[in-house]
Amino acid sequence: MMISLVLLLPILLGLLSYITKNKVVNRIALLGTPLVNILVASAYWFNYQWDWAPGWLSEYFRVDSIGLYFFSVMTIVFSSVAIYSLSYFKQHNFSLKQESVYIFEILLFVMAMTGVIMATHLALLWVFVEATTLTSALLIYFEKKKSSLEAAWKYVYICSIGITLAFVGIILLSIASRSIDSLFFTDLYKRASEINPFWLKIAFAFIFVGLGTKIGIAPFHAWLPDAHSEAPSPVSALLSGTLLNTAFLGIFRVQEIFVFADLESFSNFLFLGTGFLSLMVCSVFILRLKNYKRMLAYSSIENMGLLFIALSLGKTGIFIVLLQVLAHSLSKTSLFLTSGNILYLYKSKKIDDVSCLLKKDPRTGWLWIISMLAIIGMPPFPVFLSKFLIVKALWTQGLTWLTIPFFLFLVIITYGMSRAVFNMAFGDKENLTHNKLTYTAYLPQIVLLIILLVIGINLPREMLNFINSIAGLIN
Repeated sequence: MMISLVLLLPILLGLLSYITKNKVVNRIALLGTPLVNILVASAYWFNYQWDWAPGWLSEYFRVDSIGLYFFSVMTIVFSSVAIYSLSYFKQHNFSLKQESVYIFEILLFVMAMTGVIMATHLALLWVFVEATTLTSALLIYFEKKKSSLEAAWKYVYICSIGITLAFVGIILLSIASRSIDSLFFTDLYKRASEINPFWLKIAFAFIFVGLGTKIGIAPFHAWLPDAHSEAPSPVSALLSGTLLNTAFLGIFRVQEIFVFADLESFSNFLFLGTGFLSLMVCSVFILRLKNYKRMLAYSSIENMGLLFIALSLGKTGIFIVLLQVLAHSLSKTSLFLTSGNILYLYKSKKIDDVSCLLKKDPRTGWLWIISMLAIIGMPPFPVFLSKFLIVKALWTQGLTWLTIPFFLFLVIITYGMSRAVFNMAFGDKENLTHNKLTYTAYLPQIVLLIILLVIGINLPREMLNFINSIAGLIN
């Protein structure tokens, strides 16, 4: 019943909002859906599960430990975006029709991501990944500008090629696992040793490139800066804070086939190489960027690189992955939502056009600075712990020499982001126009940063045990 609820309710409420175009219905759909997700996630966390559902639904969708973790992170981000969207509506003076279209599209997008997280079958996961592409493309083009149209088409074109390659990989995997005659993850894990190693490696190469394109990892990242910078700020937060995670979860599940087949050395090499390449790409471009939303997009490429590096480091790496997923999602959501405030206040995405932010709107200014400190890994924020553990794992696994480029790239990225953020927050040219923001433009970021501080200062023991249990189950 719970799985049915989170998969079907967004569609029903979205359609109801789109058809009625009523303000009350819009608010119920926008705020009620994340509330239901929170209740469902809480029920699973407290081991209260009411999962009556049709047989086919319970067979193809399931909430396992790692799925629950990713679903919980998505729910936190989605809840923040839903609340902030109330301010976004006021900033742009949307009509009820525009609100209804926005809500309909965003709920379809969330439903598609939920399907990826809960899918138990590789081909079904692929279907929902493709659904996230189509639904998010509508959101990227939502403001109907020429630049957003170009970004949406670029996103659809590149990701569709990637998804096609992933589909070829799935076909090759089905050939390699012909004796198993199943693409359910549980069957593939249990009988991984029966899969032909040669074809498994070829299949993984296609899936890696395909889902890697969706994740935005270098060198398959060309769509990401344009899409993130042109989408509405709450949509950018969802793209960075949840979409990249769901695509990463897909490749994470495929990686486990290699773990059970004792072939992880092959996949780990790909993860490690592309992870460092992503850090390098971000460090090269971030010093030259003039658009603060593109800067945040390149930061997402960096953080996906960190996830790939961590995934190549075994059991310790799994712990880092789970911590980094939460830390990046919450930090980047806070940054993108705050960038929406800046865009409203200054009517520009250019870094040079934003100055004296702390004087113009102190709340936005401090949220901008603190969120930046969170994403670059300033103590006590949890990204610091993630990076520290990556260095420790590289050291203990005999990869000490990799810590040199690792530190170099991180220093460059930190300098590039902090220089831009502090120039925007302080500066010497104050824009004299005054626009007021409602409390919903600040509240989500404040809550997210408080969560990050609590985790960074004293990681709750229950959460620590849960993450450790996932790492133990997977490895």
